[in-house]
Amino acid sequence: MEHEVTAKQQLLDKRGIITEPGWARTPVWAYNRENIKAPWFRKKEWDYYLFNTNTFAVAFTISDLGYIGLLSVSYIDLVNAVEHTESELVVFPRGKKFGLGAGVEQAGASCSTKRLNMTFEKTADGRRIKCDFRNFNPETGAGLKAELNIKEPDMEAVYIATPWKEKPTAFYYNCKMNCLTAEGTVEYGEIKQTVTHENSAGVLDWGRGVWTYDNTWFWGTGSGRIGKELFGFNLGYGFSDRSSASENGIYYKGRIHKLEDVSFDIPTDASGKREFLKEWKVNSANGRLQSVFRPILDRSACMDFKLILSDQHQVFGRLSGCFTTDDGEQVEFRDFICALEVVRNKY
Repeated sequence: MEHEVTAKQQLLDKRGIITEPGWARTPVWAYNRENIKAPWFRKKEWDYYLFNTNTFAVAFTISDLGYIGLLSVSYIDLVNAVEHTESELVVFPRGKKFGLGAGVEQAGASCSTKRLNMTFEKTADGRRIKCDFRNFNPETGAGLKAELNIKEPDMEAVYIATPWKEKPTAFYYNCKMNCLTAEGTVEYGEIKQTVTHENSAGVLDWGRGVWTYDNTWFWGTGSGRIGKELFGFNLGYGFSDRSSASENGIYYKGRIHKLEDVSFDIPTDASGKREFLKEWKVNSANGRLQSVFRPILDRSACMDFKLILSDQHQVFGRLSGCFTTDDGEQVEFRDFICALEVVRNKY
C-alpha cells in the first residue's frame, strides 16, 4: 500500500500519534513538538547533507539525540577509495543547542566546539553550508574547510511519516530532498576541490522523531544527471511500520516516480557475514527498478558501549540499471555514483 497524504495537517494528534501516516510530495505535515509523548532523551532530530562530484564526496551532520549531540563531517575520495570521518560529541543538548528547525524549509542549524564550527543557513536563493573543522585528521594535522552555496531544484521530494506498531507514540518523520546542487570550495589539508552546480549533486536528509531502542535500517541515496536531466533516488526500509507507505522513489523530470518495496541483495560469505565490497543487486518487488551496485569503498564505523551501539556501513559506489517511470518510460542509467548503507543503532 502506498498512501499519499495531500492535506496539510499537524503531524501528531494530542495523544502523540501520527494523524495520517503515509508519504507526501510536499511538506503537508507540521512538526508539532508540543504533542510528542516521550521524554527528552528519546527525541531525535538531525540535518544531514551529502554532496558528490565524480571524484569525491563530502557529508555534514548536525544531530541531536537528546542525551548526546553528534556532529560529524566526512571526506570521501572516490578515485583512491579512501575516506576520513571525524565526529564531535556534545553532552545533553536536549533539543536546545543547535537550533534545528521544525520545518525542512527553515534550513537553520549551527554548532561550535573546540575543533568545529559549522552552520547550515537559509539564503535568498537556497541554502549555505559553512564548516571549519580544525585538526580534522589528527594523524596529519590537516583541517577541513568548506563553504557551499546550495540550489534547490524545482522538484518534488519524498516525505514520510510512519509509526512503530509496538509503540504508536514512536514515529519517524523525514524528508529526503534529492538533486540539490552546490557551488563553492572544500579544502582538506592541501587538497582544494572546486564545486559547481554543473559537476555536483546531493541530498538533504532531514529527520525528526521518537524511535524505539533497537533498529536496523537500509538506505540508499543518489543524485546526479542522466544527460542534462536531473535524476536521483531515495530507497529505504527496515524500521518503523511501513504498511501505509514506503519512502522509495525515483526523481526524474521534476517528479517523484513512486516505488513500493525494494531490497538490497548483499553478498555473504560461508558464515553469513555480509561482504559489502562485492557486487550487490538492488531491485524493487514489482520490477520497476532493476540494478547492480558496484562498490568503491565502505565507510564503516562501530561504537559499542553495550547499552549504546552504532554499527554503520555506508558504501559508496556506482549503480547501473534501469527503471520504469509512472508513465511507462524505460530509463537506463550507468555508473551512477551513490551511497547505500546498512546501519544498526541501539540508543
